[in-house]
Amino acid sequence: MNIDKSIDNKLVIVTGANGAIGKAIVHQLAEKDYEVIMVCRDLSKAQEAKKEIIHKIPEAKIRIEIADLSRQSEIKSLAARVNKPVFALVNNAASTPKKRTETPEGIEEQFAANVLNYFWMSHAFHEHLEKSSNSRIVNVASCWAGDLDPDDLEFKKRQYDNNIAYRQSKQANRMLTVSFAEKFKQNGIMVNACHPGEVNSKLSNSLGFGGSQSPDRGAETPVLLATTKEQNSGKWYVSMKEQSCQFSKNKTAIEQLYEICMKYSKRS
Repeated sequence: MNIDKSIDNKLVIVTGANGAIGKAIVHQLAEKDYEVIMVCRDLSKAQEAKKEIIHKIPEAKIRIEIADLSRQSEIKSLAARVNKPVFALVNNAASTPKKRTETPEGIEEQFAANVLNYFWMSHAFHEHLEKSSNSRIVNVASCWAGDLDPDDLEFKKRQYDNNIAYRQSKQANRMLTVSFAEKFKQNGIMVNACHPGEVNSKLSNSLGFGGSQSPDRGAETPVLLATTKEQNSGKWYVSMKEQSCQFSKNKTAIEQLYEICMKYSKRS
């Protein structure tokens, strides 16, 4: 892939930006001279992550925004604070609570944080992206995906298991990528999803895994998709290469999931 080196607009939003992979994504974007907004939930952790990056790249243009992305109201407030065109949105934030918990709006936490978060961010920043040329959304998903039950997305019928809930959320991310790619195509916005690799992180440890790859390696594919000139959309990438996605073929199921998420958007 060819990297887009145009300088007319280089603002990128990265969510979950103080985590292992998120921080590496911000670092690599800063190295390429992109302006980055780090969206984080914890101010002290965000400041520490920014400090680490600035220490290595003193000229880095980084801004911190604090928001709980499991809540649509906070995403709308965030979008209102970003009053300029956005070149790329990297949806990376995720949560893997061990026990079933709910947001103040009564939505199961992992579904809200991992699925509705991406859905709401994509809609909230649609106009920001539309104002930038060759803009794109990158959904950090996972090969560890499956078990999606459209009739029980919040684990009200099934016994909650954070591993199954995470797999379901990553399948949903990959499916919704296909839907958004089609819906945003006329606005010139590319939407792709990727697997960041087997990175040892707080999230992977919460799921009972370790990880053999470094955060820098995990960041390579999301960063490539955020900066490439190529115009592919609705695709799935692993190790910086396009691969077939088993969840992208059932258009009926994809649209069903999109409509379910839209209902949540109207109620919260």
